[in-house]
Amino acid sequence: MQLGAPPELIEMGLRIVADELKHAELSTLVYSAANGLGGPNLSRETLALVRLAHEPLELDVLRTCVEMFCLGETVAVRLFGRLRAGSSIPIVRQALERIQRDEVFHRDFGWTLLSWLLSTPMAPLFRSTLGAELPAMVLRLRRTYGGIALDRYGAEALERMGDAMSPETRAWGLMPICEYLNTVKETFVRDYQPRFSALNITLPTVELP
Repeated sequence: MQLGAPPELIEMGLRIVADELKHAELSTLVYSAANGLGGPNLSRETLALVRLAHEPLELDVLRTCVEMFCLGETVAVRLFGRLRAGSSIPIVRQALERIQRDEVFHRDFGWTLLSWLLSTPMAPLFRSTLGAELPAMVLRLRRTYGGIALDRYGAEALERMGDAMSPETRAWGLMPICEYLNTVKETFVRDYQPRFSALNITLPTVELP
């Protein structure tokens, strides 16, 4: 709203807020069904837009748009699809089906917002900023979804760990780290590469298994 974005983008953002509240509700139900104890320990600073006081608001919005939505929500669509595929407990499948469906909308919001930002007069600054900062964003994504474990244990060990995961564990919507790595690799090829290329943005290379 502060940027004067098109009304449809603002409405999409407001819907995402409602979606995330629903996801929290569904996740709480699953946690309770699994005999979870205690409540969430939220880190408040992670729930706010990070602001760099010496830079314009537009750059902070760009960073959140790309890292949280274009990268994070795009891979989330595929991740939740895999989690749902292995689940068999009704309350888990219900939650994962709703979340995956909503993640598609959240992913599309990110790419729509990025396209709009790149259509504004600040586009040259946005492109130079992404040229400098996108490599670190990609590295953080890789490390978040299995990269740390891959570096520590190696691909073969992670495959063995994956083979040892029981069907009962998968039924609760969990999957081994090696499948997270495979999903990230798939997302790079099928989503990130063509989407960034369509916007004339070079996607940094990243070491994948």
